[in-house]
Amino acid sequence: MSLRTPHLLEPYLSLPPESTLLLLTSVLGASTNWLVLRHLHSLLKPSTSTPLPSPGIGKNGETPEANGGGDTAVLLVSFLRDRAFWKENLARLGVDLDAAARRGRFGYVDGLGGLFGGGLSQQQEQQQQLTATGTGTAQKRQVEWQRTLTSAVPGEIGRVVLEGVGVLGKRAASVASGGNEDGEGRKVVLVIDGLDFVLAALDPYPSVGPGSNRGEAGTAEAVKTMVMEWREKTHAVIVTLAGDDPLIREHETTLEKQHAWFALSLAHEADTILSLRLLDTGAAKDVSGVIRITHKGANAEDHEYLYHVGGDGGVRVFERGQ
Repeated sequence: MSLRTPHLLEPYLSLPPESTLLLLTSVLGASTNWLVLRHLHSLLKPSTSTPLPSPGIGKNGETPEANGGGDTAVLLVSFLRDRAFWKENLARLGVDLDAAARRGRFGYVDGLGGLFGGGLSQQQEQQQQLTATGTGTAQKRQVEWQRTLTSAVPGEIGRVVLEGVGVLGKRAASVASGGNEDGEGRKVVLVIDGLDFVLAALDPYPSVGPGSNRGEAGTAEAVKTMVMEWREKTHAVIVTLAGDDPLIREHETTLEKQHAWFALSLAHEADTILSLRLLDTGAAKDVSGVIRITHKGANAEDHEYLYHVGGDGGVRVFERGQ
């Protein structure tokens, strides 16, 4: 099976308009891993000379821009998978994650290892620029920006993420302007994989202080506020979360209530939702699941396709009946 991006998905993977929020939802047995990898591949690969056709996912009828190119950076915040997973699978798609990081186009926030992995022995502290002397000119070589979260509290997550956004924006500008650090800031796309993990890791109704009232939304509201702030400070935000029925519809446990509120709130805010689910008729040998693409704007047409993920990581997306 080919590792190339399925042509039916290409319009939805190109660099979206500014302030776009994309929501990717999954269910048990239909993971968004392969979809996030295709987004990262599209944003980090060399830019194409011809813009892709518009799926109409932008605001006010705006069309998506051409693929990322050298002036676009990606900050990946992963709560469920480590960096080795992303590096290995992107390499199979032809993207060298280490090289992208050295060029200032990729940054990484480990949202799992520092919380449950036994410390920060591998964490890189304040990143620095190494200076190498070339032919009479000082040339600066970028060092990868990477952080490990030590707390799942929204305030701490927000601080670390915004630090990364600021650093990557300046580095991408420096690369695009030939080393001029005073160049205009460039686009930073924020990708958060498994953000709903935060809801499960924290007290859902934290008290602000002695005698404070616990709100209905609690942690979910704080996390959503954080996402909206990220949306204002970045070019676009891509969020993945679970959309299983027990977390959305049942509303019996505190976590279910929190998750449902958060997921539905983000869905109302999102410009585009790409939802993965299993076949309604059960398992099939040549079909892994269904991807439904819905848009906030009235100018865009919604679509529903079947997809199949092969053992080699290749993905085929096709119409029903094909």
